[in-house]
Amino acid sequence: MSLTQKLINDGNAAVDEMLTGILAAHPEHLWRPDGASRAVVAKRGPRTGKVALVIGGGSGHEPTFLGYVGKGLADAAAIGNVFASPPPQPAVDAAMAASGGAGVLFMYGNYAGDVMNFDMATDLLEMEGIQARTVLTTDDIASAPSDQRQKRRGVAGNVFIFKAAGAAADMMMPLAEVERVARHANDRTFTMGVALSSCSLPQTRKPSFDLPVGEMEIGMGIHGEPGVRRGPLRPANDVADEIMDAILAEMKAPAGDRVAVLVNSLGATPLMELYILNARIAERVKAAGLVVHKTLVGPYCTSLDMAGASITVMHLDDELQRMIDHPCDCAMFRS
Repeated sequence: MSLTQKLINDGNAAVDEMLTGILAAHPEHLWRPDGASRAVVAKRGPRTGKVALVIGGGSGHEPTFLGYVGKGLADAAAIGNVFASPPPQPAVDAAMAASGGAGVLFMYGNYAGDVMNFDMATDLLEMEGIQARTVLTTDDIASAPSDQRQKRRGVAGNVFIFKAAGAAADMMMPLAEVERVARHANDRTFTMGVALSSCSLPQTRKPSFDLPVGEMEIGMGIHGEPGVRRGPLRPANDVADEIMDAILAEMKAPAGDRVAVLVNSLGATPLMELYILNARIAERVKAAGLVVHKTLVGPYCTSLDMAGASITVMHLDDELQRMIDHPCDCAMFRS
């Protein structure tokens, strides 16, 4: 098996070198607490009396998670190794640095390692007298049936869900209200993806799974978790239709309602292909009688160098539209 070509120095040092580079590129947005090598904090977000929104998870999904740290969105992030949960201490470091005395809300995708380590961080914070709560993102409709949503993975819908929660926190809502907005946003966000090729880890530079040329996998997760169907590669319109059929059937939005759409690259898929997908998505949304309020197109939640894309639709109401429109200024995302 041939090795993939990467612009790295040492695969085992890739995450820490990436963080050094990001901090050098975005000093106006990010800083790192002393002794906390895997925590990044917003320069202008945290403040006294504000709920601290702390996100986090494994590396390899950039700009998720650290790219969404900034005023109006997340106050801090805990960063793990590639596709691996951060241990409890970075989550504690991030929360302590961002705490404004109004409590901490942890948000991250629903993965066993993240749940275990952030739960430990919650216990450690509460020993310090800091109230901490958690909202898991579960937007991947391919990963479990709708009646088992609590088992679903969190994927690119994180972008909209974190955005809503970050806006609520920036508006100085109390912890219970920020948590409510976060859960409401999660309940109304739906994602499904398609993989066209594997990614390769910097430590091995080998494909992490086998997907033959000419095939695709619908519903594959952002770490290479199995999807719902593997078959021949199909035209973009067919792929968009299959995903939108599933999302619209579950969302059950009545005609006239508004949505936000994210067409996300998993890493190697270029903008040209994403916009081709979006042309069909826009047709499908219009045919369903819905109104697109906002569309994001690009690499927002990646899987290293995986070829493929995901489609996310958030079913907006007045409150969520206000949260999605609230301004934010992060290292890799502004609105």
